[in-house]
Amino acid sequence: MIVTDCQPHRVSVNVYGEFTLADYREFEEAVNYKTRFDGPVDLLFDLSDMAGATLDVALEDLQFTRAHADDFHRIAVVTDSQWVLWSAWLAQVFMSAELKVFDNPQEAEDWLSEEKA
Repeated sequence: MIVTDCQPHRVSVNVYGEFTLADYREFEEAVNYKTRFDGPVDLLFDLSDMAGATLDVALEDLQFTRAHADDFHRIAVVTDSQWVLWSAWLAQVFMSAELKVFDNPQEAEDWLSEEKA
């Protein structure tokens, strides 16, 4: 299950339990909407409560990352999973956004907010 929160120039996503393709599509819709009207946005992706992801999510993420290479300014990923950490750094190869991985959601929020301060 995911919870998305669209704010001015930012999309925040929290994943709880298993991350499914339906969840990922909900995330895609939120990003497509925000970038259509706001242009590039920041992304806060909190995966600290994620139990796992299905294989089709990984494939969809690869396609999405390549198609939206210039749609993000900064991406903050919250996780303690080494697999997610590795995947995030791999995704950065395809994106122009600045990406940083955090253990703590508040630190991620602070990093995204500091640019605007």
